[in-house]
Amino acid sequence: MGKKLKKQRPVNLHLQNIRFPVTAIASILHRVSGIIMFVAIGILLWVLGLSLPSPEGFLQATALIDSFIVKFIFWGILTALVYHTLGGIRHMLIDFGYLEETLAMGKITANATFLLTVVLSILAGVLLW
Repeated sequence: MGKKLKKQRPVNLHLQNIRFPVTAIASILHRVSGIIMFVAIGILLWVLGLSLPSPEGFLQATALIDSFIVKFIFWGILTALVYHTLGGIRHMLIDFGYLEETLAMGKITANATFLLTVVLSILAGVLLW
């Protein structure tokens, strides 16, 4: 029998020292925004269900939507929707061959997605308040 090789693996990772590339951050945020939208479906269906049965329910739903915290939650949902949509378009453009599948193009499109999300998120905030 041969000797076992000792693997040199890190024992104690300092998470503050790990720097993810922008493409990894974009990928992680795309997944997080998908989870947020999944949860948002339940919230939005609950508000819709509250508003449909009667005029009183509709008034209750509109009063609920007028509160700051609910507007903030809806703003977060809209921001997640915008980011997830832009990230999906980015992936489709790369997958269909309209954009190069290189690290440089990945960085450019990830940064463009972040920038567009910030602009559209601010616009959504202005429209909500």
